[in-house]
Amino acid sequence: MSDATITDLYEVTMAMSYLREGMTRPATFSLFVREMPPDRGFLVAAGLESSLDFLSGFRVDAEDVDAFASALHRPPRDLAPLLGLEFTGQVRAVPEGRIVLAGEPLLEVTAPLPQAQLVETYVLNQVNHQTTIASKAARCVLAAAGHPVVDFSLRRTHGPQAGFQAARLSAMVGFAGTSNVAAATAEGLSAVGTMAHSYIEAFGTEEAAFRAFARSHPGPVTLLVDTYDTEEGVRVAARVLRDLDDAARGPGSAVRLDSGDLGALARRARALLDAAGLPDVRIIASGGLDEYAVDELVHSGAPIDVYAVGTRVGVSADAPFLDSAYKMVEYDGRPVMKLSSAKVTAPGQKQVFRCPGYADVIGLHEEQPPEEGAPLLETVMRNGRRTVERPTLDESGERFAADLAGLPPAARRIRAPLAPRATASGQLTALADQVRRRIEDDLLASSADLRGHERSATGSGRSVPR
Repeated sequence: MSDATITDLYEVTMAMSYLREGMTRPATFSLFVREMPPDRGFLVAAGLESSLDFLSGFRVDAEDVDAFASALHRPPRDLAPLLGLEFTGQVRAVPEGRIVLAGEPLLEVTAPLPQAQLVETYVLNQVNHQTTIASKAARCVLAAAGHPVVDFSLRRTHGPQAGFQAARLSAMVGFAGTSNVAAATAEGLSAVGTMAHSYIEAFGTEEAAFRAFARSHPGPVTLLVDTYDTEEGVRVAARVLRDLDDAARGPGSAVRLDSGDLGALARRARALLDAAGLPDVRIIASGGLDEYAVDELVHSGAPIDVYAVGTRVGVSADAPFLDSAYKMVEYDGRPVMKLSSAKVTAPGQKQVFRCPGYADVIGLHEEQPPEEGAPLLETVMRNGRRTVERPTLDESGERFAADLAGLPPAARRIRAPLAPRATASGQLTALADQVRRRIEDDLLASSADLRGHERSATGSGRSVPR
């Protein structure tokens, strides 16, 4: 089976119906986030690159047809119209690393309707998860206020792929390294790591463990000091580090605090290290950290040099999902929209215009940008093939840094941020009003026809089905 089967079953049932009904004209679907999660002043667009990889290789093969048939309890011949289906459409998207707001399309897919429908689940999954993680990691960088942040999330992420994405995306927004060896190797990142408490426990004493570790690693070394008594651990580490020659010790050697009152322990550790003549030895803090904890430690003046964040960032614990949607906005040149309560969508192919101060405007694809407005969505795929080269992580990181520099201070706050709100252009508002009126007129006409049918049926003495 191919990745084409990584989809919800209703995508298959809809695609089959479209094919049976001959509904294969181009459709445009828009992917956006309805509302910001709690305590988010911005989002970082991510997940586009893996989505484009999926789309460029999308093809329904015979094994996929068998899988769809089995899931639907139907003979494979009933699903034969799907055999050989490929993605031949266009994608316009916000490049990875750019900051986006609620309501703004992160990408728009235009393709023959069965294709655009069948790829929904995978694309939505990738963009939803990766934008969530990138946005969480970006807040950690803000909270650290210039101190290095490293990724320790792999063991707690929701699967190895999610761990790889967390390492890649955190590097994109400014993390200094990752414990994930596979990600570090594949993406050219700095691999970082120290030792576990089990390593200390395997030796008779902390000092024996520290000296053995230093012999195995010519330097710099980081020693975990909180297995037993943290202050005593720092004293032992200082003694071992002081005995190393300059080449073996650093620069870059450190002690790591992983539990307890990290602020108070960091102050005591700094005093002990300085008293031992080791002002160059850094303090690394880890253990349940996220942007909230890092923000508190930084503002308290804790002498922590590096923050290692893991579980809470790798799963975005406080906001683990986005209220994202992938909705049809046009079919066969006809703008469409959804009118259901609290989930109204805007019709037509769109563009987002980034304006100074993040006074963004969501307009129609073909309209001219407002004064000082720059379009965010770019054509990245045409006829099912990429039209631009895959950006490097550094290039995506530069986009993020540039966007972050222009973000209003209120949106950058860690607690109670104020997210800017995009507005709709006059042309988009007019189109939405026009489509709404058309839908409402059609509903009224349909309702009138139904009432006329009911009266006719009653007058003829026939009962009306209930």
